[in-house]
Amino acid sequence: MKWQPKLLMALPLIVFLMMSFFLFKGLGQDPQYMPSAKVGKPMPTFTKTSLHDSARTLTNQDLHGHPYLLNVWATWCPSCLVEHPALLQLAQSGVRLIGLNYKDNRQAARQYLKLKGDPFVETLFDPEGMLGLDLGVYGAPETFIVDAQGHIQHRFVGVITQEVWETELKPIYDILPRSSPGNTSIEPPS
Repeated sequence: MKWQPKLLMALPLIVFLMMSFFLFKGLGQDPQYMPSAKVGKPMPTFTKTSLHDSARTLTNQDLHGHPYLLNVWATWCPSCLVEHPALLQLAQSGVRLIGLNYKDNRQAARQYLKLKGDPFVETLFDPEGMLGLDLGVYGAPETFIVDAQGHIQHRFVGVITQEVWETELKPIYDILPRSSPGNTSIEPPS
């Protein structure tokens, strides 16, 4: 069979061309874009304690009724420190923020919010990162836009800046209905 040696000689060229195709295809993609299998689906079912009150438990049902941004943060995360002033600004403008303190120390996180300001209407404490795992979190900061019925509408990985808010997140957040029938959730800031 004379064609086998020719095929073996052409194999490296074929592999090179295939790899080049996939690398070239990836050049046009946004490196910040992180697809999420959770978009369009309900928030995972959870029971977590409040960061500020370890005797108080919260579930995904407690957050229904108003749209919110679920911000995954931690005291060990330097990018979270950079993002924090933008979160304070969003909270002051009436955006409902729920914190998810991820793989952190409760006392350190409380102290952090006491010193830096607390933009969250509530903060869930996730010391083992199990809710983060259920959400598909890779690290902090990550932010999810959740509608009033508790469905994830968008996922953003990275630091929220004023520009990110205005161009990417606000257009999605603003079109969500402000409440749902039978609202029993934690109230947004007034």
